[in-house]
Amino acid sequence: MTHLRKMMLEELERRNYAQTTIDCYLRAVAEFSFHFHRPPNQLGPEHIRQYQAHLFGRRKLAPSTVTQRLAALRFFYIKTLRKPWSIAETPYPKKVQRLPIILSAEEVAQLIDSALTPFHHILLMALYATGLRRAELARLKITDIDSQRMIIHIQGGKGRKDRDVMLSPELLEVLREYWRGLTRKPTDWLAKMPPSGRVHSRWSWG
Repeated sequence: MTHLRKMMLEELERRNYAQTTIDCYLRAVAEFSFHFHRPPNQLGPEHIRQYQAHLFGRRKLAPSTVTQRLAALRFFYIKTLRKPWSIAETPYPKKVQRLPIILSAEEVAQLIDSALTPFHHILLMALYATGLRRAELARLKITDIDSQRMIIHIQGGKGRKDRDVMLSPELLEVLREYWRGLTRKPTDWLAKMPPSGRVHSRWSWG
């Protein structure tokens, strides 16, 4: 690990950032450095301007993705390098508001029934019935399922916040049926599902 990367990692960890955010920010600065083939502490506002134009023009990234990349660079320059950052010179892109595509009940049923294995069927059904995020579903434990109160406890969700979601009788019965069919009973009922995972950058930045 390079000195700059270690410094940024320490600043992120000191502020108790989520691991997914840490991985994302480190990767964003690494890609920025790789684009110019120079350490990021040798790059300035003009390089950021060019890079932002590159992300939109050549890579066709969504405004939300570009905003995330800029947030990572802003953190690096302000918190790690202790350098000033001009909002006027590096404006965040305007957000695009789009209406979500809502599937019909028949389309949802088709999607869930298309699962190749019972386990995948369970995952799709749980995601649809609860609105859980992928990482939240991957961390779900048996003790998080409260059949007495008919709720599921989400621990350490987005923003490291806990919350409860409703547990439908249909989902509860499917979970019980799946559990009864397991020859080995894991502590985490979705233990076979891979975790969100950390992505390690292949680029070095000085």
